[in-house]
Amino acid sequence: MSRALILGGTGLIGRAVARRLLSAGWTVDVTGRNPSRMPPEIAAMGARFVAADRSDEGQLRAALGSGADLLVDCVCYTAADARLLLPLAQHASSTALISSRAVYADADGNHSNSDVPPHFEGPVRESQPTVAPGDMDYRSREGYGANKAAAEQVALDSGLPITVVRPSRVHGVGASRPREWVFVKRALDRRGVVLLTRRGTGVVHPTAAANIAALIGTVAERPGTRILNCADPDAPSALEISRVIARLLGHTWDEVLLDETAPDTLGRTPWDSPHPVVLDTSAAEALGYRPVGDYATTVAAAVDWLANAARTGGDTGVLPRSDDPYFSRFFDYAAEDAFVTTRT
Repeated sequence: MSRALILGGTGLIGRAVARRLLSAGWTVDVTGRNPSRMPPEIAAMGARFVAADRSDEGQLRAALGSGADLLVDCVCYTAADARLLLPLAQHASSTALISSRAVYADADGNHSNSDVPPHFEGPVRESQPTVAPGDMDYRSREGYGANKAAAEQVALDSGLPITVVRPSRVHGVGASRPREWVFVKRALDRRGVVLLTRRGTGVVHPTAAANIAALIGTVAERPGTRILNCADPDAPSALEISRVIARLLGHTWDEVLLDETAPDTLGRTPWDSPHPVVLDTSAAEALGYRPVGDYATTVAAAVDWLANAARTGGDTGVLPRSDDPYFSRFFDYAAEDAFVTTRT
């Protein structure tokens, strides 16, 4: 029986990977600092929780034991993290390191966290230039992509069979920042209108955690030193995403598609972008990767998860807090209603 060790395996990506591997008959161990965060459904399937701090070399080595057929690192954010990963990867047949599309930079050096949004000339391939590796705070806007780039460099320079996976706007059950809440909450609040900036044309390619798990399953069978983009087979616009979520919840609303004359504080969503950000996944497909499904198919479980948490009151640790600055900017209903009233 094949064995997998998933570092940071209790989160969004880790639980999706664990679920897929367990369903295929693997033995799966997941690490974390808090056993209470172990997803019950993963434990019920047979996954074992191993207490280990990602920054503790001894605990990581103990978690690996004599080795693994597959090592997955969901919490590698810095070059220092990557250096701790290398001794483990030496005793794994195949290793997957989760990175991010945030490393990509356009011709002017703009990236997903820069003040000026990036403008890519078509779908982004793995050969696209990246931001310079850095070691500033990885939790900062400027530091996140730079640290991910530094971690990638350490892993790839090792020559070990480590596959760097670059997803975009990851979604699924267990997300710590469930972006779909922007439309789920509106539907549950029975809002009669949805306002969308730039007429809802913004595109930032989403990636289902289940599709990342499918790619990692392929990587387990085909070890190698490489970089692979991972994204859903479709790249829906903000308007299309709003329609998918409303339909899943059986809700309808009037669409108010805003143009450049509307206040820029209205109609914002997590998928806004003046230029499309789409990942080219042909390299992963050439390796044998086949996605589980498109956005509408794979997002359904997360929409149900969020809606159930809201309806049952079991929202602790699931739904964003009302004062969360990331989400609060999307729910100024009073300003929206005032704007719509002036137009009628």
